[in-house]
Order: sequence, then structure tokens, then C-alpha cells
Amino acid sequence: MRKSTVLTAAALPLVVAGALLMVTGCQSEKDALSSNKAELSVSGAYMPQPAMDDMAAAYFTVENDGGKADTLTKVTSPLSSDITLHTTEGSQMKHAPQLQVPAKGKLALARGGTHLMLGKLGHKPQVGEKVKFTLHFADSAPITVEVPVQSTSYRPAG
Repeated sequence: MRKSTVLTAAALPLVVAGALLMVTGCQSEKDALSSNKAELSVSGAYMPQPAMDDMAAAYFTVENDGGKADTLTKVTSPLSSDITLHTTEGSQMKHAPQLQVPAKGKLALARGGTHLMLGKLGHKPQVGEKVKFTLHFADSAPITVEVPVQSTSYRPAG
């Protein structure tokens, strides 16, 4: 004869509470692991077609969905051996040795603000071309992006 287990009305809340603790505990572990590191992605990248043969700028957004901040330390590209990070304060452009990517935040490079400056271009990029950039961070693995060259007057929507 087979025995069946019957939950009493008094035991049911304990079983439900235990199940919730197991699910919550798993979720907390997952949250704790993701909060220990940066989770970076790049979007909105573009380069206006340079007006000069030897200098250009580039823009993009680095988003961090992780719980730990990271730092953009340098950017490299086959197009230029001279890429620098810059901020703009008022009307003055200033070299920045590194740029912070906050936890659960973003680093936005845009016209009139933080941006990349490229000097000593290997060639003058044309509209429609894609330029490869590798973003290097203090803690995270490098991210390589192909950046489309847009018209000189291009302004992204949004």
C-alpha cells in the first residue's frame, strides 16, 4: 500500500516560506556576483568625416550594467597611433589620462563634451567606411568596435 503525504494547513506556510527563501537566496547570490564586476557594452559609436587630413574625433557611449565601476584607460586603432581622451569644460578641451565608467551608469562621449581625438591619421576616413577601435579598461577585458564614418555635420538622434 502506498503512503501519501498530506500537508496540513499549518505546514503549508512553512513550505512556501522555505521555497521563497531558496529563490531569494539564489537571486541574492546572482546579484552579489554581478555587483562584483563591471558589465560593459558600447553603443552609438560614430566618427564624423574629418575636415582635416591629420586629425579626427570619435564618439560613443560605454554602458555599465554591473555593480562595480571601471575606468577607460586608453583607446587604440589601426587608423591612428595618437589617440587621446578629452573632456570639455566650458569652451576648453582638456586631455584626460582616463575616464570613469560608473557602476550602473554610463560614460557618454559626445560633441561638445567628452570625446576621443585622433592625430597622425594613416588616411582620411570617408563616409561609409568603418574604423576599428579597441577600448582598454583598468579591470574589464578590451572591447573592439567598428565605428561608422558619418558626414561631417552628422548629429545622432536623441
